[in-house]
Amino acid sequence: MRARDKAAVSALRATLAALDNAEAVPVDEARLRGVALEQSPAGAGATEGTRRELSERNVVDVVRAEAAERLEVAEQLSAPAHADRAAQLRAEAAVLLGFLDGPEFA
Repeated sequence: MRARDKAAVSALRATLAALDNAEAVPVDEARLRGVALEQSPAGAGATEGTRRELSERNVVDVVRAEAAERLEVAEQLSAPAHADRAAQLRAEAAVLLGFLDGPEFA
């Protein structure tokens, strides 16, 4: 990261965001519509919901999905004008898949 590897930074930031989204618990909209203001929680941290804890398998699946998405988009960018973007996406996918090269993720 010290060399400012743009592909790695971009891939890791997006993947961390995807992991953060995967930890979010779906909100029951029907329940929210029925709560009166005076019954809503108040105080420090009242707006924070509990988050799911992802298993190692879930994390690996999210990382693989992020890499696959980049490879799929890179394949679709066939015009010569998009060659740089396609190369960047392939580099990002390689970074993500590099984290999964260990025998425990095979």
